[in-house]
Amino acid sequence: MALLALKLLLGLLPVLLFLAGLVLVDSYRLIAARKVLLTIGVGCLVAALAAAGNVVLLEMLRINLSTYSRYVAPVLEEALKGAYLIYLLKSNRVGFMVDGAIRGFAIGAGFALIENMYYLYQLPQANLYLWGIRGFGTAMMHGGTTALFGIIASQLSERRPGHDWLALVPGLLVAILIHSLFNHFFLSPLLSTLVILVAVPLLITIAFQQSERATRSWLGVGFDSDQSLLEMVKSGHLLENRIGQYLQSLQETFPKEAVVDMLCYLQVHLELSIRAKGLLLLREAGFEVPSDEETNAQFVELRYLEKSLGKTGLLALHPFLHARSKDLWQITMLHGN
Repeated sequence: MALLALKLLLGLLPVLLFLAGLVLVDSYRLIAARKVLLTIGVGCLVAALAAAGNVVLLEMLRINLSTYSRYVAPVLEEALKGAYLIYLLKSNRVGFMVDGAIRGFAIGAGFALIENMYYLYQLPQANLYLWGIRGFGTAMMHGGTTALFGIIASQLSERRPGHDWLALVPGLLVAILIHSLFNHFFLSPLLSTLVILVAVPLLITIAFQQSERATRSWLGVGFDSDQSLLEMVKSGHLLENRIGQYLQSLQETFPKEAVVDMLCYLQVHLELSIRAKGLLLLREAGFEVPSDEETNAQFVELRYLEKSLGKTGLLALHPFLHARSKDLWQITMLHGN
């Protein structure tokens, strides 16, 4: 029993400790612990789906297991792991590279948990060396490839907002390539594990550093511009600005009541945007601010105005609503707290 517990620890503990480390070093605490746990759960579900899919595909393709594990399994498994990240990106729940890294690694960690538990059941006599390789090598590979997909996809989605789906392809291809190379066993299992242990932390550390710089830059510029625009809205001087002139011109297309709703929507959106940035600054300083009734009420008002304006009205406001992924993400992040 003690030996079985040791094998389980070797197979599962490294990837969970590394994930915990990622969460702890995120100074802005962008992802709540419950969301990390949910993402691990999604990774567990993905592992079960991948196991079933591998059985079906292996039977359909009728190729040997070695060829399948090198060229087919990486495509299926990385696509399934990446699917949840794609959902998060498309629903603006990933704002920075650090988000993509943590969420991606959590999916891979969940995947590795189920996979290693399955192998523990299938190979109860396997020695500790094998479980060290699976825990420090294979499990870290699963977390690392999906983390890299999250990092690359979030970065390219931000740089190429008009090519959302194309922005997802490079990261997925990188994840598949690394997974396939790992399964080719060009190096010994021990050397492959050492490469993974060096490469994954190094790449994620670089992503964290770039993400921290991007967050500070975005907070400084975004906060000032939002505050300036909000002051113009509240002071009634908006018509002296090109934004106010644009809104006034919409009266030729939209009813007057709709234009008023647009102005209200713009104000609520700006207030939530400023509050979200302030929350991040407080978190960096070590403070935690719980969600309050005023914020919840503003979200209710925002949703009401969205329904009132409809897609056409929101599209008319598109140039002034911070449509980039970071600015949409901050509203989602604030509501998630």
